[in-house]
Amino acid sequence: MKPRKFKHQNTTFAEDQPQYQPLPALHLKDPKGQVISCWGLSFKERLKVLFTGRIWVNLMSFNQPLTPSYLSTNRKEMYSHTDDSIPTHKIIITKLKSLINKPNGK
Repeated sequence: MKPRKFKHQNTTFAEDQPQYQPLPALHLKDPKGQVISCWGLSFKERLKVLFTGRIWVNLMSFNQPLTPSYLSTNRKEMYSHTDDSIPTHKIIITKLKSLINKPNGK
């Protein structure tokens, strides 16, 4: 399982720390200080999750109180974005129109 870059990320943790894997994330500047990351599974990991239904999580607390954690397969359970208010079919139509209206080869 590896951290993945995603559209709304605004930071990368541990970018210059070779002892850690860089973590692309969305850091919300709210009172909770939420940090949201996206992880991708290899084909083998997908099969294992499909058959076992389990994902293991290791949280480093550095012997401090554990912070609340939450896992989901749905981004909208983590955070919402202004893009969410636009129906998917309208986004697709707008993209298709822009492709149709582009001159060939440009």
